Amino acid sequence: MKKNAGSVTIAKPIDPADFTPQFKWRGGNLLCERVPLQRIADRAGTPAYVYSRAAIEDSYRQYRRAFRDLPATICYSVKANSNLTILRLLARLGSGFDIVSGGELYRLQRAGIAAKRVVFSGVGKSREEIREAMRARILVFNIESEAELEVLLSEAGRVRRRAPAAIRINPDVVAGGHSHISTGKHEHKFGLDWFEARRLYLAHRHSRWLEWKGIGAHIGSQILDLRPVRRLVSRLAECARELQREGIPISHIDIGGGAGIRYTNENPVRIDEYARAVKRALGNLRCHLLLEPGRSIVGAAGILLTRVLYTKTNRGKTFVIVDAAMNDLIRPALYAAIHPVTPVHREFGDVRDWIRGDVVGPVCETGDCFLRDWPMRAVVTGDVLALWGAGAYGFVQSSNYNSRLRAPEVLVDDRKFRVIRKRETRADLVRGE
Repeated sequence: MKKNAGSVTIAKPIDPADFTPQFKWRGGNLLCERVPLQRIADRAGTPAYVYSRAAIEDSYRQYRRAFRDLPATICYSVKANSNLTILRLLARLGSGFDIVSGGELYRLQRAGIAAKRVVFSGVGKSREEIREAMRARILVFNIESEAELEVLLSEAGRVRRRAPAAIRINPDVVAGGHSHISTGKHEHKFGLDWFEARRLYLAHRHSRWLEWKGIGAHIGSQILDLRPVRRLVSRLAECARELQREGIPISHIDIGGGAGIRYTNENPVRIDEYARAVKRALGNLRCHLLLEPGRSIVGAAGILLTRVLYTKTNRGKTFVIVDAAMNDLIRPALYAAIHPVTPVHREFGDVRDWIRGDVVGPVCETGDCFLRDWPMRAVVTGDVLALWGAGAYGFVQSSNYNSRLRAPEVLVDDRKFRVIRKRETRADLVRGE
């Protein structure tokens, strides 16, 4: 069976349980670790996000092992999945954190995580956010404009304390799986041209209220090719050496996000291969390394459970209507992202025919479609399905569009599971109005 879904050619129905180790079949039941997903759906309801603790820990530890022979800090990208329980889990493993808003700093503070483990990135930090981060004494600010630097200097002078800073340069390197998640080209809003950044480093090398810490860049997300990574790291190393020769005490370089993950037929680089490429590109540069993986730590660790409401056929076209929608998982509508779907129960010797159908949600938008003409076993009302690769940029981008309640989040730990975020109520919908 061949089908083109967006830019993906599917040769046969995909069972992501085959390549996500913490999800596996036992008999006719699909399990997360040792918990049947059907049991979670029955108890927590659907739609619901489900995460494997073991998968998150394993991915983080792969980074730790891969960079163990370098002075390096893995700063988990909070925007990928900001649930407090997951933040605490990663903090216990020794993770640092990359944030892009004052709200994310607040989450870390609520989780009891020390601000000295926090890197503050983002192109539009407000004065209030900078003030909060100065007060909290974060590790470093990644500066993205001269105007932002002036605000930081102003706030540092106000509290009479030097601000730790680095500049995010725009290396003009193309990468990322979609134009919306590519961030390293000159036409993108992020970072500064190197010559402008160099001017600022030199102009403020003796500043009373600024302490230069490093230099960084971020070229995008879902990177599946090591060539742009090598170009980025080589460029950053070259810039760091130049600044060091000029007497700027550069103590770290920040190379941005980590490796991509598999959603369908991608062939992502292994984390150890990614690490080797980074090390070779660094050469003999003596600097602490910061990296900011998010998707590759939590993406494959999570699924979105949903239940079939109805099926129908219009002029030979089949629709599978489920209770999850674009407000729960917007990536297909926003990025044309492909999240494969698998029923969580199968009968041996099942005589149901395989179909190709559109998996759609209840939201009143044509764009509320998870998959088009997708090969799958025929399903009926009440069947529970798993949408794969939903651990990153899933719940964090969810909304209340169409006045729908946001889904709960569930963490599985071996034989047990617990709700780590409750399903919203209708009272939550109008809270504050």
